Amino acid sequence: MKRSALTFILAFVMVVLAFSPAVAHPKHAEPVTIHVLTMDQAAMTTDQMDAVAKEFMDANPNIKVEMEYINYDSLHDKFTTAMATNPPPYDVVMVDVIWYDEFVKAGYLADVTSKITPDMKKNIFPSAWNVVTRNDKVYGMPWLLDTKYLYYNMDILKQAGFDAPPKTWEELETQAKAIKDKGLVEYPIVWSWAQAEAAICDFTALVYANGGQFVDKAGKPAFNDAKGVAALDWMVKTIDEGITNPASISDLEEDVRGVFSSGKAAFAVNWLYMYDMANNNEKESQVNGKVGITTMPVFAANKDAKSASVDGSSGFSVVANSPNIDAAFEYVKFLTSEPVQMKYSSNQLPVWSTSYEGDNLKKLEAVGPSSPVTAPIFKEQFAYAHVRPTVPYYLEASKELQLALQQALTKQKTPKEALDAAAAKWVELGSK
Repeated sequence: MKRSALTFILAFVMVVLAFSPAVAHPKHAEPVTIHVLTMDQAAMTTDQMDAVAKEFMDANPNIKVEMEYINYDSLHDKFTTAMATNPPPYDVVMVDVIWYDEFVKAGYLADVTSKITPDMKKNIFPSAWNVVTRNDKVYGMPWLLDTKYLYYNMDILKQAGFDAPPKTWEELETQAKAIKDKGLVEYPIVWSWAQAEAAICDFTALVYANGGQFVDKAGKPAFNDAKGVAALDWMVKTIDEGITNPASISDLEEDVRGVFSSGKAAFAVNWLYMYDMANNNEKESQVNGKVGITTMPVFAANKDAKSASVDGSSGFSVVANSPNIDAAFEYVKFLTSEPVQMKYSSNQLPVWSTSYEGDNLKKLEAVGPSSPVTAPIFKEQFAYAHVRPTVPYYLEASKELQLALQQALTKQKTPKEALDAAAAKWVELGSK
């Protein structure tokens, strides 16, 4: 009888243990692989992204992370094409702020509102949540708050007799002509004006620098008004005057970095990542220790504005049809966490407001030789960063404007003709 009772008890215990949460397999016990699609330019370097992936895998041995990097201008189409497959080939994707409306409308991104903790909401800049939030639902984690800056070669400016970088675009024009006349460089300024989104970013900064806007209060295009046309006129004029490098009309951001880092430009417009790579990288730069960075100028006619730039923010999101949503979000949460963002802040600064306070600010400034410079300039410039229109048809609208800019820059059309044609297309796209 005792043996029967003991046998029964042991059997009962075994059944209980088998189903007990206390001994259940831990979360992600079964090995999974998450595939990440992101860009290979601006923000963190691919080496840094690989390092983060390794750190995450070390902490989560049952989750394997496979990274795929492509250039920014191919990222959107690569992802949307991949979404025709079910399940999709990607679990996580980097999303530009201008793509969220389109991707949310198409059902591509997972709603992760329930996964956002009170501390995340409280300690990340409120403006950062605007990047990934649509209709009060959160579709990712803010990853990058970025804007463009004016870079300058301190030695060249000094040789030309200037003590400070320009505050207006007219002043830059004057300095650039003096630099060219002295033979210090052939083409003093380089831009990313290829027929790509990069050109839209520079045009955005110049339109707002002239007191203009992209759309009016009714949502209709306004970039073709007198202020927008004047901005594009100025772009064309700088090429005609020989102060803008003519290669700019086919250059992207990495081309700009290459020209500036080689010492062949006195000025360049680019994202924050370029500062560390141009100023503290002996392997890739000829201008180490000579790189200055300042806020973007405005036009003299817009004298009440202190600066005007473009908002280049982005987030990381989990793909809605991913079979590994929980594991994918764990990676996104790790990548965008404050410790990780502070550790790799040499090329992009944290989205966490708490990183800029007290001891955290001291730690942030100690991350690398660039941090004491980039942290304060980011805080100053981002206040004047302007968002490109966040509309579901932005991809098509941007391509029309890219074409218009290219036509004007290459003298196929006048700036007025080119912008009017693009504006008409925007109205047509918005009516569909």
